[in-house]
Amino acid sequence: MGRSLLWFIVLASFTLALAACGGGAQPGDAPAPEATGPAVAPVRADNRISVEGVVVPAQEAKLSLTAGGVVDEVLVSEGDAVTAGQLLLRVRAQKQAAAVAQAEASLAGAQARLAELKAGPRAQEIEAAQAAVAAAQAGLDRLEAGATTEDIAAAQAGLAQAQAELAKTTEGPNQNQRIAAEAAVANAAATLRVAQAAYDRVKGLADVGLRPESLQMEQATNAYNQALASLRALEDRATAADIAGARAGVQRAQAQLDALRASARPADLAAAQAEMQRAEAQLALIEAGTKPELIAAAEAEVAAAQAALDQAKASLADTELYAPFAGTVARLDVNPGEQANPSTPLVLLADQSAWLVETTDLTELDVAKIQAGDTALLEFDALPDLELNGRVLRIRPLGEDRLGDITYQVVIEPERFEPSLRWNMTTAVTFEE
Repeated sequence: MGRSLLWFIVLASFTLALAACGGGAQPGDAPAPEATGPAVAPVRADNRISVEGVVVPAQEAKLSLTAGGVVDEVLVSEGDAVTAGQLLLRVRAQKQAAAVAQAEASLAGAQARLAELKAGPRAQEIEAAQAAVAAAQAGLDRLEAGATTEDIAAAQAGLAQAQAELAKTTEGPNQNQRIAAEAAVANAAATLRVAQAAYDRVKGLADVGLRPESLQMEQATNAYNQALASLRALEDRATAADIAGARAGVQRAQAQLDALRASARPADLAAAQAEMQRAEAQLALIEAGTKPELIAAAEAEVAAAQAALDQAKASLADTELYAPFAGTVARLDVNPGEQANPSTPLVLLADQSAWLVETTDLTELDVAKIQAGDTALLEFDALPDLELNGRVLRIRPLGEDRLGDITYQVVIEPERFEPSLRWNMTTAVTFEE
């Protein structure tokens, strides 16, 4: 029963008792004198406002996860004191961790491309482009200047050599070359017979491989084979393919000589000039560096990759629940292995280092007489010997319908911290009007 209702019953009983004692006029009593003075206004016997309240912590929060999932680990228990930022629990986050790794790799690639564009061309690239320009210029100069005397003489010598090779191939060996080759074979055969005879005399010895007769035998054999091969080469006539190859060499040499003697053709000059322009344009492009548009595009790619990484990290962070302030775990509604749904309260955290009292039945008639800063007396049903003074911190602007009455919540701060108080203890709150 509320304190206000209790006071009302006591006051009504007292009034009825007074009426019963006074009664009506008894026979024989003198008539009551008529009132001649002004009427006296009724006086309220008690100018205090008494309502009920409950003890609440100074700060509390129902904590939930943004992302759901299977709870992987719960790191606290009910009643544990935690610090601000302490990890309370986490759900499985393999997919989120993989997404973070992928986003980090994409960001690294985008940053590398941007750095490469900002760095511009390397010295080696510029030197290569300059060398290409020089080569193109030399080719153009050579065409415009024509062949030198030395170039023509070298071409003539090449033609003469090619013609000699062709004649040698088609004619074959002469009689003197054949006689000399046959004599060389005969001499080599005689030397081989002498060496063979010397070797036969010692071949039964144990150290035959180390004796000079073995070396002489080997050398004589090699000389005979070489002489015989030379003779056979002379006897073999050139094939049609050999002759065709020799004639093609003559034609190439003749064409080179003719090209040097002839003046440069307009088409050749145009081609050389186009190559020169291309090389110069490539050099200018390299020396100018990267276009600002390409750098801007690369910077946009880096920004997009960074945003993707931030989003992936945020998704990973959503799989963990941290304490927003220091307090005590008042209630824990989840266990490892259970499914945690998004936005479903999992942990009730309260800062019990300071207590407040919230009224529950202060009517609209009484709240109009109270304002922030007013004092109040606090009494507790569970602690009858404890009385605390308090100060009104705030009044909730919105009233609520409670059993047909509009009630308002008033928050009172006790004058001091009392460790014996507990959350939701019933409190009698008395305001002085």
